[in-house]
Amino acid sequence: MEYKKNDYVTVKIEDIGTEGEGIGKIDGFTLFVKDAVVGDLVEAKILKPKKNYAYARLEKVLEPSPFRVTPKCTFYRQCGGCQLQSLSYEKQLEFKQQKIRNNLIRIGGFAPEYVDERMEPIVSMEEPFYYRNKAQYPVGTDKNGEIITGFYAGRTHDIIANTECHLGVPENKEILEIILDYMKQSGVTAYDEATGQGLVRHVLIRKGFTSGELMVCLVINQKVTRVSRVDKARNVGNGSVSGAKGSTMGEFLPAQSRLLERLAKVDGMTSVSVSINTEKTNVIMGKEIHTLWGEPTISDTIHVRDMQKEGYPFTGDELVFKISPLSFYQVNPVQTEKLYSLALEYAGLTGQETVWDLYCGIGTISLFLAKKAGQVYGVEIVPQAIEDARENAKRNNIDNATFFVGKAEEVLPEFYEKGGEDTMLHPGVIVVDPPRKGCDEACLSTMLKMQPERIVYVSCDSATLARDLKILSEGGYEVKKVRGVDQFGMTVHCETVVLLSQLRQKPDDYIDVDVDVAELGGTSAETKATYEKIKKYVAEHNDGMKVSSLYIAQVKRKCGIELAENFNLPKSADARQPQCPKDKEEAIMEAFKAYKMV
Repeated sequence: MEYKKNDYVTVKIEDIGTEGEGIGKIDGFTLFVKDAVVGDLVEAKILKPKKNYAYARLEKVLEPSPFRVTPKCTFYRQCGGCQLQSLSYEKQLEFKQQKIRNNLIRIGGFAPEYVDERMEPIVSMEEPFYYRNKAQYPVGTDKNGEIITGFYAGRTHDIIANTECHLGVPENKEILEIILDYMKQSGVTAYDEATGQGLVRHVLIRKGFTSGELMVCLVINQKVTRVSRVDKARNVGNGSVSGAKGSTMGEFLPAQSRLLERLAKVDGMTSVSVSINTEKTNVIMGKEIHTLWGEPTISDTIHVRDMQKEGYPFTGDELVFKISPLSFYQVNPVQTEKLYSLALEYAGLTGQETVWDLYCGIGTISLFLAKKAGQVYGVEIVPQAIEDARENAKRNNIDNATFFVGKAEEVLPEFYEKGGEDTMLHPGVIVVDPPRKGCDEACLSTMLKMQPERIVYVSCDSATLARDLKILSEGGYEVKKVRGVDQFGMTVHCETVVLLSQLRQKPDDYIDVDVDVAELGGTSAETKATYEKIKKYVAEHNDGMKVSSLYIAQVKRKCGIELAENFNLPKSADARQPQCPKDKEEAIMEAFKAYKMV
């Protein structure tokens, strides 16, 4: 049967798509139905018919699925921000676990049994609502010219008027209503994307979950026009705008003090600022920030958790971070503690390792690692984030973390090509936490040349994760552990942490042979001289010296000990390969002698 646009069909939903849409089939014809839940029997209207499939709109739920729940949000379907809010949370976790698994198999090319052996249960949320510590609300007008704020409808820039998002903190509603009321009373205009006119574009709200501190930043379409003498200063201790008489303040908003007086009374209010953005762009924040009242930053604390114990209790270690309007900081602080603690666990640090943290942001993961590592190097493209990282290191009395500004795919290769300290060029661990697009090819290539013992990959997109894991596996690494962390309840998004360890040899270098030890004249000591044994011997007899498998292989060659060709070589024949330093060669030779290999 051929289906046409606007046809109505009845279909049983049997699966969930990657974007949370329900999937059903009629006589082999596949339908993707937004807002339908697996297990539903629904009536749907076909919107975009193709040859073998069609996109359809949910019209009516004829028989609800046992996994269907009543959404908290009235605007759930129009908004599109919570793709899974009508699906039970237990089923959401199952969907996310399966999504990670499917991507590793389909995109990464890993065998299903290989993935199943390595996947650990997803880390769930205790409270899958009210978890976001940051929200950005567009400001505009409705059809009647009334000033509104809320969120964009799915795939549009039409604002759905809503001051109560159930993913954000309760204080958001109070703050937004104060701002809307102020704008209406003071004649402050909302920004119009079509004309580029109007003053207030967005409202950013951030909250420190541990500190309870609140930040409000209004993004405005106007530079400061004058500096006025005001009688009330910015800093208060009791919630009212009062202070040193005669201080100066930029007059960025009409009747600015009226707004500040009201915001200052909100419990926890710590910072009020404006961000100047006069560009016709979809980028929300401008680069110029002016503090109108209070502090330029708020603080929050991230606690280290024991991910091996039930309930993931605090270990007692913690880090305090200062957060500015432009700071990158994970939006779910409770789950972030679990995410970073898991990355720390996978890193397996002993206190001696050199670690590179790529895409480090304001240094959250870097500083987690620094407390357990010998030295940490962080790389981030945003200069302000690196400034924040350095300040956060000082704030937490950490002196073994160094940060560099630049693209990871440029900074890392540049360091490697220039040469330098062996520990920098051949670290014990590399941690990557890239944006949704994953790691750049140049970055992955350099990581393989640097030959770290372990790689910890933190991903916000399991599709690009799977692609990158395939490259790293082909380059001589084995996936050891995979675990999802649900950072974004009610949505299709999920974080994933993966541990990779360096193989002694690439998979293609192995061949199956039958060996008679007696014929080879091998001793029991010689047959036990694995790479790990040699590394352990070198460390124990040389004050913790670390040597890589590559260095051991190079010394074996010099001694005429046969091993598979192209052991851990880079893909290209002319690629630079690090050579074993003299002191490490001597230490490895001593280990060979101890095991009677030479």
